[in-house]
Amino acid sequence: MTGLIARWRTAARAAGAGDPASVDAAGAELLERWQEPHRRYHTVAHLTAVLDVIDRYASTAPRPELVRLAAWCHDAVYDPRALGDRNERDSAALADALLTRLGLPADEVAEVNRLVLLTAGHVVAPTDADGALLCDADLAVLAAPAPEYDRYATAIRQEYAHVPEPDYRTARTRVLSGLLALPTLYRIPELAAHWTRPAHTNLTRELTRLSP
Repeated sequence: MTGLIARWRTAARAAGAGDPASVDAAGAELLERWQEPHRRYHTVAHLTAVLDVIDRYASTAPRPELVRLAAWCHDAVYDPRALGDRNERDSAALADALLTRLGLPADEVAEVNRLVLLTAGHVVAPTDADGALLCDADLAVLAAPAPEYDRYATAIRQEYAHVPEPDYRTARTRVLSGLLALPTLYRIPELAAHWTRPAHTNLTRELTRLSP
């Protein structure tokens, strides 16, 4: 995990965090959350994958360091039993507390909060380049090769093992249909060109399996 902490440290310092001990403590707290035993998909592997996409396309965003901080915080609170957008709202509140403690300016803290909340529905304004980068990175798995996508879908079901199968099928169908209904699933032109079709294929395949 040393490499991940280094990535957190770099992003936090680029955003203006000063005290190294406080930065490392915040990073350690976030990593502990990402390693909670009930997680199956929303793990350190997901965090790493999101950060990798952000790094690769950082030039598309005006404040990539804030997008990276939002990536660290966006699923930091993850309770599969929470309703609605509670996890996103709680993750945004955690981001507020951590980043304020690190001494980041209030406008930067507010921006990270806003970015984290975007991941509840992945609806991004056409002019929101920072939001586009975070949401595209968060949804990258949807365009993965079919075996990887299927492992993702299985991991999500495991996280919701407490939900009876009929209820899960209904709720998951609602989520996938909402993603397919987005005006654009990916906003960065290069990603939209290469990822949209495989993502739609994966989503449609899973929807077919979920049908009675």
